[in-house]
Amino acid sequence: MKISVKEFAPSWFASVMGTGALALVSLAYSSKVSILKSVAVGLTYLNTALFFILLVPWVLRWFKYKENALKDLYHPVICHFYGTIAIALLVLSADYLLILKNLTLAKAFWLIGMPLTIFFAFLIPYLMFIQERIDIKNVTPAWFIPPVGLIVIPLSGGALMNTFSGIWKEVMVFVNYFAWGAGFFLYLALFAIVMHRFIAHEPLPCGIAPAIWINLGPIGAGTSTLYMLVKNSEFITMKEPFLAFGLIFWGFGIWWFVMAVIMTLHYIRKLNLPYSLAWWAFIFPLGAYVSATHNVALAFGIDIIDSFGFVLYWLLFGLWLVTGIKTLKHIAF
Repeated sequence: MKISVKEFAPSWFASVMGTGALALVSLAYSSKVSILKSVAVGLTYLNTALFFILLVPWVLRWFKYKENALKDLYHPVICHFYGTIAIALLVLSADYLLILKNLTLAKAFWLIGMPLTIFFAFLIPYLMFIQERIDIKNVTPAWFIPPVGLIVIPLSGGALMNTFSGIWKEVMVFVNYFAWGAGFFLYLALFAIVMHRFIAHEPLPCGIAPAIWINLGPIGAGTSTLYMLVKNSEFITMKEPFLAFGLIFWGFGIWWFVMAVIMTLHYIRKLNLPYSLAWWAFIFPLGAYVSATHNVALAFGIDIIDSFGFVLYWLLFGLWLVTGIKTLKHIAF
């Protein structure tokens, strides 16, 4: 699987999303294993390099092979992965803000990633709306990517709100709450469609089976970013109802996590689970859910939830290693 500019898949940036999520939860659980803080720092630098390496073929493809790029943009499955480049920028923003404490670069990544995320959140559904007909077999959990992008905006955006003042602070509040609200309700609408596809159609093709895990993305990111917004919103004086809702939303993620594991085992035992770039769908969604687990545990002081998250962290780390090694192997050979 050589990286070809002509055939460069927009889903490559899911690797940046996943690595960035692993960096954030490594920092979160450095309270249990101190060396994980160094791991978080190292992953952030690795992730920065990875982003800019992947940016080169992504940009070149639009200049040299625009027809191929446009063809993917109008594809009912592939088009959703175009949003991963924008989400990658938002995740890098969170890495620089929370791990490296570099406010300047965190703002820079966010100010680029935020409008790009909003752009894709409108463009991709629009392209779906104007198509004459979309077969149900083309409905996959990848359709969650645009709403996930919106939900991720407050990941660092929520913390950045209070670094602005005056009208710009009001703009930050407007953007972050619009993004979370739009992303959450889009997710609910698309979730019903995806569930219908799972029930009414045959299982996902083996090559994109890991997409089953994507559902953990909006659940995990939605919980963490809701907490980030509430924590940094001075006008919300009664925070408990929002924290309780986050706990309930996180609880739904347990069901989906178990279902994702069961379905993955089903593919391994009875169908097939060949390596593809879709394997990166294991990483960011699970990372987002591990982060949410830690945040819920901190909010309510429930140690057993944090211990559960710590176990999931090692599963995440293992999946990241395996996926990363397989990706390097396929690039080389």
